[in-house]
Amino acid sequence: MRFASHISDAPDLEEAVAEAAASIRMQMAGEPADVLFVFVSPHHSGAWAQLPSLIGDQLTGRIFGCSASGAIGGGTELEQRPALSITAARMPGVTTTIQHLDGRRLPPPTNKEAWRGFVAAPQGDEPAWCVALGDPFSTNAGALLAGLDTITGTGVTVGGIASGANAPREAALFLDDEIVAEGVALLTLRGNLKIDTIVAQGCRPIGQPMFVTGCDRNVLMSLDGVPAVEALRTLYDASDDRDKALFKQSLFLGLVMDTEQETYGPGDFLIRSLSGMDPKRGGLVTGAVLRGNQVVQFHLRDAATSAQDLDAHLAAFVRTEEQPPAGALMFSCLGRGEVLYGRAGHDSELMRKHLGDVPIGGFFCNGEFGPVGSRTWLHGYTSSIALFRPLQRTC
Repeated sequence: MRFASHISDAPDLEEAVAEAAASIRMQMAGEPADVLFVFVSPHHSGAWAQLPSLIGDQLTGRIFGCSASGAIGGGTELEQRPALSITAARMPGVTTTIQHLDGRRLPPPTNKEAWRGFVAAPQGDEPAWCVALGDPFSTNAGALLAGLDTITGTGVTVGGIASGANAPREAALFLDDEIVAEGVALLTLRGNLKIDTIVAQGCRPIGQPMFVTGCDRNVLMSLDGVPAVEALRTLYDASDDRDKALFKQSLFLGLVMDTEQETYGPGDFLIRSLSGMDPKRGGLVTGAVLRGNQVVQFHLRDAATSAQDLDAHLAAFVRTEEQPPAGALMFSCLGRGEVLYGRAGHDSELMRKHLGDVPIGGFFCNGEFGPVGSRTWLHGYTSSIALFRPLQRTC
């Protein structure tokens, strides 16, 4: 298994493709790719129609990707400027399927057989590894990810929502020689492959875990028998000045996803927003449907916390996995990158620190897909990372 990646900031798309292709041919040592992951900024939108033929003239491999306001490739992150990222993947023993799905008309999320037919999945229990890219104006992401969970088995789904579009049909999804402006591009991989995932949500817990003792769908009414607003006020009063300042714009709620778990650490919480108070009931409005006796904990987010969170996830991966990945894709939130850290390339640099010169491609998303617990979720403010390696080292 071999990956190669390059990113170009050339303002002319033909020049950018030529630059990236030359670099990838050198890195691949003449070996053909199976898949070319392509992410391109809106600066090149006038030439998007030429992209499949420009790439096809210089590189071998199926084209899969989308438009993005920022792209990641070759260890570099380019935001709000011309960018073309191409990441080539040669994966012996892996079969690839690329499909365009209607992002609005999806089968019921729990109907496994309907989803098998919808994505033409073969019968059997072989894991499916999915990369999904959605148009922001025509994708029901929650239903999509729940449905894909029914057919992946022990595999996973990663990906994100295309960015850089301000109106319907302004985004682009690339599927081989086809370019579409709506729906979902789905790449399904089966065979001699394992994708490990890191979902760095960039938050740290404050206070203590508590039980939900009162809720109404997404409104949190009480925690450990205390009104939720009162519990939050007590936590605020006990916080230092730095954390009190973060309460104003960076307060979140973490939900424990494993009901059997008794201790909690990084990666055990699904982070969801807190959007304010319900004036009629006095509860806290959250970005999740809650259930009674669920364990939750308040979280805060800032640049230092996001950096520490990703650093800890990467360090844990290196400690537990003997086989290094052949390549990686990173789907990072628009709210990270330069907006969060004040400089470009932060998350890519952390990956290089822990993983070495592993080729990395990806883009900055309007929402990121990645697993927490046993389900795949739509995230915000997250870097969702897919690390590719063969199951058999001989490949």
